[in-house]
Amino acid sequence: MQLYKDQSLRIHNSLTGKKDVFKPINEGHVGMYVCGPTVYSNVHLGNCRTFMSFDMIFRYFKHLGYKVRYVRNITDAGHLENDADEGEDKIAKKAKLEQIEPMEVVQRYTVDFHNTLQQFNLLPPSIEPTATGHIIEQIEIIKEILEKGFAYEANGSVYFDVVKFNQDHDYGKLSGRKLEDMITNTRELTAQDEKRNPQDFALWKKAEPQHIMRWPSPWGDGFPGWHLECTAMSTKYLGETFDIHGGGMDLKFPHHECEIAQAEASTGKSPVNYWMHANMLTLNGRKMSKSTDNNLYPAEIFSGDNNILSKPYSPSVVRFFMMQAHYTSILDLSDEALQASEKGYNRLMDALDSIDNLKTGDKSDFDVAAWKQKCYDAMNDDFNTPILIAQLFEAVKHINQIKEDKESISTEDKDILDSTLKAFVYDVLGIENQSITKDDSNTLNGVMELLIDIRNEARAKKDFATSDKIRDQLVALGIQIKDGKDGTTFSVN
Repeated sequence: MQLYKDQSLRIHNSLTGKKDVFKPINEGHVGMYVCGPTVYSNVHLGNCRTFMSFDMIFRYFKHLGYKVRYVRNITDAGHLENDADEGEDKIAKKAKLEQIEPMEVVQRYTVDFHNTLQQFNLLPPSIEPTATGHIIEQIEIIKEILEKGFAYEANGSVYFDVVKFNQDHDYGKLSGRKLEDMITNTRELTAQDEKRNPQDFALWKKAEPQHIMRWPSPWGDGFPGWHLECTAMSTKYLGETFDIHGGGMDLKFPHHECEIAQAEASTGKSPVNYWMHANMLTLNGRKMSKSTDNNLYPAEIFSGDNNILSKPYSPSVVRFFMMQAHYTSILDLSDEALQASEKGYNRLMDALDSIDNLKTGDKSDFDVAAWKQKCYDAMNDDFNTPILIAQLFEAVKHINQIKEDKESISTEDKDILDSTLKAFVYDVLGIENQSITKDDSNTLNGVMELLIDIRNEARAKKDFATSDKIRDQLVALGIQIKDGKDGTTFSVN
């Protein structure tokens, strides 16, 4: 299947500031690199949104028939506490705090990262390289940049010379920043500074005696700068110029800006044709922050063990919620928003479950072919998932009308509707159908009748501790029970 030949896909390119028609370097192939996590803590929801967005993009390219090489790195060394090349390595600092080896930190949080993304039904990338696995490649790039005069050594460290690079290149073209303005707004260098200019960034840092993570190099024992790993790994697996580079909006400057400078300095080529950036996730209208206790981890949403949400939500509901906003838009997570998404998700799954049993007629009141093209039009317009979802619910409306015999559909159109709806929901959006099957439903009904009887007996005996425990534990499992004048009923969230 080569649907891409029939589709004109436009991508918002951060480098040009507009939607550009996608033209791959090699027909039928896509090379995509996305900045992965620094594995020193549990992956947070904002990270998950970014990786989910690029998973959707990966899925859509595959759906169109492209052969995609998707590279997403693991940063397991070199990421310092701030962007001024100061402070400790984040992983080494965590290792000291917990009195374990740095690679134990890496292993623990890499496993957490994979487990969390698996719960959200993300596909694994084609290649997942690590910074520590590519030290040699990073050293070789530093040698090339030094040889071409765009870097300098200082006391065992190597820094990229931004001012010299900017003489013949445009440092700041991705973020829209001007070097002159950056220089004006930064402090003057002191005698202790190793850098020639405040904007210069580390390609290699000398390891002080107390630094745990260190490797030998031509400039002495040290470790690579954070920006360098992505240049080394993207060019190794995708070539000196590749199709797409993605990441969170917060990485545009300085990380991605530095990547462009390193690549152009070492190869003389522009490294990426399409730069893509996913926007941030807020919580109840405010930036997520541990210090203000305005923060949620995925596991806390799934379990309901938090002080922010009224109940637990499934990974599929959270993923559906994420897909309801365009990847370039700020998305605010709240209990109300998740409840609304849960209702929408259930409606969508009910419609999917009922397609097979739709009765068919000689004609269709629903123009399925036009609807199908609108779905593609939405995705071809910079992966516009909110518009796509609006089209999916247009189909849901017609499915419900057909179920009630208010509309008819032909057998051929029913097959197209079925395959298209499932392709976009399951394959492209990556949403799993976690609704309960009929066999499961019969079992659940029997179990719930038993639990409701036990709870009613406990209440009659004024054993409210037992009745409340049954209710609370059911809520934790996503089952709500409601006491009314006609008895006790339950619903599955």
